Amino acid sequence: MYYALDLLIGYGAPWVVFGLYRAGRVDRFAWRLFWLGCVLGLTWEIPMFVLSGEDTGVPLLVWIRPLPVRYGILMVSHTLWDGGLFLVGVWWVRRLCRAPCFAVFRWQELAVLLVYGQVSELLVELSSTLNDGWVFVTGYWWNPTLFQFNGHPITAMPQLVWLAAPVVFYLIALPMRRAA
Repeated sequence: MYYALDLLIGYGAPWVVFGLYRAGRVDRFAWRLFWLGCVLGLTWEIPMFVLSGEDTGVPLLVWIRPLPVRYGILMVSHTLWDGGLFLVGVWWVRRLCRAPCFAVFRWQELAVLLVYGQVSELLVELSSTLNDGWVFVTGYWWNPTLFQFNGHPITAMPQLVWLAAPVVFYLIALPMRRAA
């Protein structure tokens, strides 16, 4: 059931965002930010999935339960998830920061994206370990265990990814807003 929900949300995300865009609930800038988030997500989803395939010798994660679909199908779903997660971060910026948002660099906007990125990544990893989906591999010096949850390690690497990704996202979003 976990993977089915994972796939449903991932592949449903662009349809939901498109529907919100067509209904005027999100603007063209937000629609473009969703796709920016997807593109950024590819920068870590591709290496994670490719290196974690069968017999690679350098897995970044292991699948606790067998996948119901091919790696690529789940990778695309997670990339679409990333776009949605970034867009929810944009929503938080718009809720918590004064308008106009994304017009000029503001530490407060970046801080909201950073805190949200850390919390959302931690929740994704906790949900995966709770449901025996996947777990990140420890044993690499650059991916130490932060703590154990449900008998599985919660590691530093994905948190570091979601520490850097919101910075890159924000720095690209600013000129995109000015060009819009």
